Amino acid sequence: MRPESRHPPRGGTDGGGTGRGVAVGDRDGLVAGRGGPAGSVTGYVVRADDAPGPTLVLPLDHLPAGALALTGELAGLRRALARTPYRDLNKIAVYGSSAHPGADLDYRFVQALPDGSFDFRTGCGHSLLACVVADQEVRQVRQVRRYGPAAPGSRPGPVTVRALTTGDTIRVLPQGATGAPLDVLPQGGAAGAPSDGAYTLDFLRPPTAPGTLPTGRPVDVIDGVPVSIVRYGNPYVFVDARHLPPADPPRRAHMLQLRAQAARLLGYAPWSPLAPLPKIAAFSRTPDGTGLAVRALTVGGWHPRLALTGAAALAAAGALAGTVVPGPVGAVTTPGGPVRVSAAPDRVRVHDKRARPIARLDLPWRIRATA
Repeated sequence: MRPESRHPPRGGTDGGGTGRGVAVGDRDGLVAGRGGPAGSVTGYVVRADDAPGPTLVLPLDHLPAGALALTGELAGLRRALARTPYRDLNKIAVYGSSAHPGADLDYRFVQALPDGSFDFRTGCGHSLLACVVADQEVRQVRQVRRYGPAAPGSRPGPVTVRALTTGDTIRVLPQGATGAPLDVLPQGGAAGAPSDGAYTLDFLRPPTAPGTLPTGRPVDVIDGVPVSIVRYGNPYVFVDARHLPPADPPRRAHMLQLRAQAARLLGYAPWSPLAPLPKIAAFSRTPDGTGLAVRALTVGGWHPRLALTGAAALAAAGALAGTVVPGPVGAVTTPGGPVRVSAAPDRVRVHDKRARPIARLDLPWRIRATA
């Protein structure tokens, strides 16, 4: 009998808890475990420059046959990680080749929570980029083994990824030396040659598409504060910092209170401060009036910069009439440095993203099949 597949809802619209598993063997495209020795898995630790921590990337064909990546299996994986330098790693991504027309990879994300549980509804743009970078690493190793080294300086072309958790389709494009995305990589050392590992991520959904405003309104008033709730990559609550206390800890406490009320409005119940959804970010005009300064919360505290999905959601909010976010959004200032976004009628782009593999781990994996 084939192990049962469990399908966490896309986009976090269920209002339920953390779910049971990644469902890597489900009908959405990921087919579990075609390789890897029984009882072990090879994973790649990849660090995106702007992320609060690294991601453990698990190529699907590295998983043992029969793996479902359910809660029990992932809990065992975290216990194994505790014996490595990455004991505090809390992002796990599973990816494999896509059978869907127009897509190269299918990907699922799991957020490990501080209480030892897992959330299977959240998206993570930095972890999606980590999958693309890890896949390039795997392919390069295979290339060297079979055919010898690739040409110096060569980089793969665009990769289209289906984020099965959120239902988004994201195209990852290497950037040229000028910072522009390269839809087709040039040959040799042309002026538009790839830059130093930077990527642009295209979220291939119009900002005006149904569902971007999950309440159907550009502005909701929560506890007397106007906010815009936008679902683009992840559900985000955006609030003008003028409506918040000027400093911590009262500012953070007020944002958590707004987030809790928005969660109830969206149907996320029961809800706790450990729940990763919805996300929340406060913004203000930069002193010169040309951009936005943003500070966002993540699981466990302040985000060092801005989540990739947060940048996409901010740009989408700025492209919609009537939201609290003044648009169009381009240059964004964060505590960790600048973020660059752009919006078009058919997509949102997040620019200048980088990630690199930092470790390869062989970890034990215990199959927990259900009948």
